[in-house]
Amino acid sequence: MKRVLLLVATNLAVMLVLSIVVSILGLDRWLTAEGINYTGLLWFSAIFGFGGAFISLLMSKWIAKMSVGAQVIDGSEGTTEFWLVQTVHKLADEAGIGHPEVALYDGAPNAFATGAFRNSALVAVSSGLIQSMSREEIEAVLGHEISHVSNGDMVTLTLIQGVLNTFVFFLSRVVGYIVDRAVFRTERGVGPGFYITMIVSQILFGILASAIVAWFSRYREFRADRGSANLLGSPRPMIAALARLGGLQSGNLPDSVKAFGISSDSRLAQIFATHPPIEARIAALQATAA
Repeated sequence: MKRVLLLVATNLAVMLVLSIVVSILGLDRWLTAEGINYTGLLWFSAIFGFGGAFISLLMSKWIAKMSVGAQVIDGSEGTTEFWLVQTVHKLADEAGIGHPEVALYDGAPNAFATGAFRNSALVAVSSGLIQSMSREEIEAVLGHEISHVSNGDMVTLTLIQGVLNTFVFFLSRVVGYIVDRAVFRTERGVGPGFYITMIVSQILFGILASAIVAWFSRYREFRADRGSANLLGSPRPMIAALARLGGLQSGNLPDSVKAFGISSDSRLAQIFATHPPIEARIAALQATAA
């Protein structure tokens, strides 16, 4: 349950901060001064909804590096690092994208990709993944992460989050206004009931929005698995990597980058899980190999 709450909190953090700033500064009071201006509120919500989502996207590489303590490498550090950088660059060339930054971090087996732009992304790999997998399996995992980048998954997820943020921002204020009028009997402008209800509604609507984001994230994983199979010319390395990962204690990523990892904690409630069960991913790949 704690992991679910952290995931939801991460998705909503920027929006909540923006919402509080807007309320403190009174930037949205003109929308409710003479009843709700629904058109104005919708535009207002879209600006802050998409703004919050894209701020998060632009900060994603920095947040990812800080969250896991990832250190960017250039291949000069050693044989393994050289192979890792060259493999990422080779896969990026095959996928038709710019060379991502490559980073290593200490931790249990996992990897993730993030970044605002396809041609300047970040691919980070844990020390546990390198130590527990063969090079062919690691290459399959890297192919999976490169596929996330080439598919534009980070931007697509941001757009979806922007749409959801817009409606969360909009609906929470509509509900707050209605409750403030009907329950707290505020006749002019808005009272404390509006702000209390708005914040509670924004959290609740945000939880529902996170379930939609998680659903899309699960869909992306199947597509990235297929992308890895296409880059390597066979689904077997990715199947082997997933099978090995299924037998390991995969590392929990910070919630800010969890949706971009190769594995996720299967104990998460299914509705909020950012990754499908490994068994389902293997079955999907096996179907393509048949």
